[in-house]
Amino acid sequence: MSDILVHTEDGVTTLTFNRPDKKNSITAAMYASLADALDAAAADDGVRCVVFQGNETTFSAGNDIADFLNNPPATTDSPVFRFLRGIAQFPKPLLAAVCGPAVGVGTTLLFHCDLVYAGDNAAFSMPFVNLGLCPEAASSLLVPQMFGYHRAAEALLLGEPFMAEAALEVGLVNRVVPPSEAAALAQQVARKLAAKPLSSLVATKRLMKQGQMKQVMTVMAEEGEQFGRMLREPAAREAFGAFMERRKPDFSKV
Repeated sequence: MSDILVHTEDGVTTLTFNRPDKKNSITAAMYASLADALDAAAADDGVRCVVFQGNETTFSAGNDIADFLNNPPATTDSPVFRFLRGIAQFPKPLLAAVCGPAVGVGTTLLFHCDLVYAGDNAAFSMPFVNLGLCPEAASSLLVPQMFGYHRAAEALLLGEPFMAEAALEVGLVNRVVPPSEAAALAQQVARKLAAKPLSSLVATKRLMKQGQMKQVMTVMAEEGEQFGRMLREPAAREAFGAFMERRKPDFSKV
């Protein structure tokens, strides 16, 4: 069975992270599947919106570290960058149902969603600094805008998890419900959207996003360039080595 399940029904395309044995960590192949699915949904007039979901215990643990080291993004056409551009530029409503851990890109992709529903077990984190890296998905721009600078600094510089109620307080999620209800709620709202005129949905989203779209794409490209460079530097090598060896990293010499 595929690691990304794609299902379209009643105008709603649902993209399900389906790698529970690896906590839904995302490989390059999965990014390619997600990017292709977004392209198809954007081009299909029968699709009104897209929903991201994991399962009741895990949304996504972020990048699969081993795969990421074996298949680092080498160009701007790499699957991960295709996916990030895809969520930033997707013209129709994007929704997410988030339960359990949402790590790294599992959190940053949510800043490009229009509606997010979280289980009360959701735990969000952006531990890029802890891996010797920098933010991605334009999160260095979008997190301060949404959270305010000091809360953004806490989330991005410390990289520690914050829970569903904190995410609700800063506006990252729309509602917090029991984990068993999150996916159903996202589907219910998606079907409400699917009953509305596509032209109105697209125009309204475009008008809300257009004021910062150019800046988002510029920052995303700058982050990607710096991320790629830092991935090859000593701090990241120490962080990833420590992760693979299951030890605490030592950054005292980097």
